[in-house]
Amino acid sequence: MDNLIVSLWWVIPVIVLLLMYKFVLRVFCGMVIVPDDRIGLVIKKFALTGNSRLPDGRIIATKGEAGMQGRGLAPGLYWKMWPWQYTIIMQPFTIIEQNKLGLVKAKDGASFDTGRVLGKPVDCDKFQDAVAFLDNNGQKGPQAAFLTPGSYRINTFLFDIEMVPITQIHENKVGIITTLDGEPLNKGEIAGESVAGHKNYQDPIAFITAGGRKGLQEDVILAGTYYLNPWFVSVEQVDMIYIPIGYVGVVNSFVGPEGKDTSGDNFKHGNIVKRNEKGVWDEPLDPGKHPVNIYTHAVEIVPTTNIVLNWADSRTESHELDKNLCTITVRSSDGFTFNLDVSQIIHVPRNEAPKVIARFGKMKNLVSQVLEPTIANYFRNSAQKSDVIGFLANRIQRQTDAREHIGRVLETYNVIGVDTLIGDIVPPAALMKTLTDRKLAEEEKVTYEIQRHAQIERKEFESARAGADMQPEVVKSTRQVEINTQMAASRVAASKGEAEAKTINAKADAEVRITIAKADAEAKTVNAKADANATEVNGLAEGAKIKAIGLSEAEVTKQKTEAMGTEQYAIVRVAEALAAAGIRLVPEILVSGKEGGSGGMIDALIGTEMLKKLQIENQGKGAASTKGE
Repeated sequence: MDNLIVSLWWVIPVIVLLLMYKFVLRVFCGMVIVPDDRIGLVIKKFALTGNSRLPDGRIIATKGEAGMQGRGLAPGLYWKMWPWQYTIIMQPFTIIEQNKLGLVKAKDGASFDTGRVLGKPVDCDKFQDAVAFLDNNGQKGPQAAFLTPGSYRINTFLFDIEMVPITQIHENKVGIITTLDGEPLNKGEIAGESVAGHKNYQDPIAFITAGGRKGLQEDVILAGTYYLNPWFVSVEQVDMIYIPIGYVGVVNSFVGPEGKDTSGDNFKHGNIVKRNEKGVWDEPLDPGKHPVNIYTHAVEIVPTTNIVLNWADSRTESHELDKNLCTITVRSSDGFTFNLDVSQIIHVPRNEAPKVIARFGKMKNLVSQVLEPTIANYFRNSAQKSDVIGFLANRIQRQTDAREHIGRVLETYNVIGVDTLIGDIVPPAALMKTLTDRKLAEEEKVTYEIQRHAQIERKEFESARAGADMQPEVVKSTRQVEINTQMAASRVAASKGEAEAKTINAKADAEVRITIAKADAEAKTVNAKADANATEVNGLAEGAKIKAIGLSEAEVTKQKTEAMGTEQYAIVRVAEALAAAGIRLVPEILVSGKEGGSGGMIDALIGTEMLKKLQIENQGKGAASTKGE
């Protein structure tokens, strides 16, 4: 316990000093200690001098008057700040954080100049010297100057500090500025013209001093971080103007000096001026992103590629210029009403785009004021000169005529008519049914004809296929014929060989026979001659003998004939001959002679002999036929 007391001996002097400060030094010596992170704000309860009252309208004392004092106590030690005369308030330093601004509002000071809403800056060490602020005629109210991030000894009796975010303009955005202080705009102006030296509106007094106008400003600020006093300016962030490829931006400026018209005497529909002058600029903006103030400049995006516009109920292009266009209804010369879809292709040259906008203001006005009535009226007039069938039949020619007519009309408006196309044509239902029935009949006729040809071709095909199927047999037969032909030729050759061999053999045999025959003939000739001689001798002898016998028999026959009669003798002789030959007396065939004739027997005999002769001839023919085969 004793050791603990000994180790804390120093606490006792500290306590004594605190008590002395609180009760002795503070009371009897007026000592005040301001910490390093504080500022001592002083309130003087009374003044010992005669000038103890503040001037009228003032709340902060700068010359020792009673009241809230302008001069504060910086960190340190102060004496004679008697507690019965002064009240000391320890106020923390004012810290302005990063990405913040400290807006200052003075509770005391001079009055604003007429028309001003911000107090002009004065030399006061960034509002850390309240006395200097008041002595230099700092003005009461919102201040144009502000505090940037940091630590400040601000007398909050005089100044209120409001922290706000710094202004940050994002990428692809522009900041449109409206100032709340400055000179009024001149009559007829809608925005303040550009002035220099204000560092993108970050120095309000420089802006005002340079003659900056209060209100909407022509100039814009681009992407970045800015210390802008919101009591001085308001900022609206808008997208940059984006112009796609294939388009240009025609600028109509509402601000700037009055320019000289560059469109020429032939153009009577508005002024075309140089860039940065008031009016339609003669040079459009090319594709890209442009930081344009949309409140001081109107930019009309104009396509420079071909634009397709559809007069149809169910088709609209992405540009939507034809959003309000619809199918055209026309009436033909024969009284039929029908609908017509049309597409018009136009082109606006880049250098002509400013004239188109100067004349019409917008591309939609070009469509509604020129294209829509021109095209609709043309086709209505054209339809009234033809019947429905003729209109349909001459579609190509009407399309060509429409392109030429509309092209000439558009040329006067600085627009090129590229092409006019007739789309769907919807004739009356009754007429369409008639045409459809007629066409169906024609197509059926064509179909029947095609089917007939198809059947013919099918028949030819089947025949060809049958021929193809028989081709193997034909080839086989052809080969067999060739084989048989070769075999026949072989047999013929063999036969010829045999015939030649037989001929040779026959010739040889014939020669042999001839030789033998000749030999036999010669032998026979010799023998015949011998026989002939012998026969002749014998014949002579036999003849003499026969003659003698014949004479003898003839004499006998004569005598028998005379004795028996001629007929009876002949019958006897026949019977003897038949008996000698072994022939039957009754014949197989009876041949009857004439009725009552006397030759019946003779005829019978003759018939029998004829039968035998016929049988012999038939047997001879049969043998000859068999030999021929």
